[in-house]
Amino acid sequence: MAQMLTPRRVPMRKCMGCAEHFPKMELIRVLRTPDGAIVLDATGKKSGRGAYICNDPACLKKAKKARRLETSLECEIPEEVFLRLEEELSGATGS
Repeated sequence: MAQMLTPRRVPMRKCMGCAEHFPKMELIRVLRTPDGAIVLDATGKKSGRGAYICNDPACLKKAKKARRLETSLECEIPEEVFLRLEEELSGATGS
């Protein structure tokens, strides 16, 4: 008897800017590593506390203004991280 294959569950994460849920692989992960460094995690597999932002520069602006990344990661975010995120988003949108 043939087994029915169940569709694979897609992990969903919430964008810190617009608060909408998206598939995890469509979002950019900002990570606080166990030693306290803030990095961008392209693979989504690094160890640490993560927060997600979608590929919309307006969402990054909202998250930065409301300090949502700082709240989620429970630490201060250096300006260099926001600059790298802006570069990543401008590269993703083709601007």
